[in-house]
Amino acid sequence: MTALLNGDLAQASAAAGVALTEFFLTDKARWLWRFRLDQMTSDPRSEGWITRAVVGGPESAVVGYAGFHGPPDEAGMVEIGYSVAPDYRRQGYARAMLTSLVHRAATEAGVRTVRVTISPDNAASLATISGFGFVEVGEQWDDEDGLELIFEVPA
Repeated sequence: MTALLNGDLAQASAAAGVALTEFFLTDKARWLWRFRLDQMTSDPRSEGWITRAVVGGPESAVVGYAGFHGPPDEAGMVEIGYSVAPDYRRQGYARAMLTSLVHRAATEAGVRTVRVTISPDNAASLATISGFGFVEVGEQWDDEDGLELIFEVPA
C-alpha cells in the first residue's frame, strides 16, 4: 500500500505477487490505501480483514480489489467493499467478489451481519447485491461518496 501511495506500481506489484494496474493508482484507490494503512497502524487486528487485489479470469489478471472495512464490530457486523477495474466490468466479477466476501463472513466466528453501502445512483452495484438477501436498513452521508443506502444481510 505504501508503494501504491508513492505511485510505484512495479514495487507494489512485486510486494503483492501479482501485476497490479493503473486502476490501483486512481485518486479513489489511493485514498483507500492511505485510509487502510492508517487503520492498520491504529488497529493491527484489522490487517486480515482489509482490501486485497482480486485475481480472476483465464489469464489470472487482477480484475479489481475487495475486502472488509475492518474486523467485526462489537455487534458482529462487518462491512464489505469491492471495486472492479473498468476493463472487467459487466463480466460477473463484482458478483464473484460479493459471493466470496459474504461466504467468508459467514464462516467467521463472531460475524452476525454483513453490510454494504451503495450510492442510490449506482444501478450496477444495486443489481449486483440482488439475490443475496440484502435488505435496505437506512441511509447515510459519506464524506467521500455522498449519499449511500445501507443494506444488511444476516451472516
